[in-house]
Amino acid sequence: MNSPAIRTLLVDDEMLARLAIRQALASHTDVAIVGECANATEARQAIEALDPDLLFLDIRMPGVDGFRLLQGLKRNHPPMVVFATAFGQHALRAFDANAIDYVLKPIDQERFDQAMARVRRHWRGLHTSEAAATAAPAPASPYLQRLSVQQGEHIRVVAAQDIDWMRADGNYVHIHAGTTHYLHRESLRHLLGVLDPGRFLRIHRGTAVNVDRIREVHPLFQGNAEVVLQDGTRLNLSRRFRIQARRALGMA
Repeated sequence: MNSPAIRTLLVDDEMLARLAIRQALASHTDVAIVGECANATEARQAIEALDPDLLFLDIRMPGVDGFRLLQGLKRNHPPMVVFATAFGQHALRAFDANAIDYVLKPIDQERFDQAMARVRRHWRGLHTSEAAATAAPAPASPYLQRLSVQQGEHIRVVAAQDIDWMRADGNYVHIHAGTTHYLHRESLRHLLGVLDPGRFLRIHRGTAVNVDRIREVHPLFQGNAEVVLQDGTRLNLSRRFRIQARRALGMA
């Protein structure tokens, strides 16, 4: 059964910015734009009147900003939110506000389409499982779920579950996530202190790996081993960390 159209409200004080989002949405035929607002006051009234499913929301607006608008909503089922802003430094705060995604202006169509793919997955999930909708929420994890990583002039938010492996490099860490590589100013030791130890396994003094990415382990001489990831990446498993690895991987 097809999901209903995603009823969408655009909130931005700049008319040209709203036009850019309209144009970016043109190819997404399952989206119905139900209104546009130039400030938080208009948006609050429109949300109450129109009950949209999705907001494209600017952060910096005259008067009440996007975050305060969301905080002021008194709704049991708030709309999904994608922040659209010219400022990258609010990314972590945006995800703390349960945003589906965070796109930067000027709009890049490919990046925008990725955000819509996330919206669509979330939207379909809401409509495909009534049991999921009534299930008790999972307890919040005490571990970091996302990293904010500087990449050029932008800040990328990387989900911890998407990280394949990490390698220390002085005060930096090389983070490998799919085909993307990030250089993050943080020590590996500190990162491993805030990431879920059930997900990330240290296999060498300077290397940690997402255990879900491990495909094979090849024993070598003198107690060392080689870890092979799902994408074929080969990493050394030093003898020093083999006991932890055997325990984490259920090796006899």
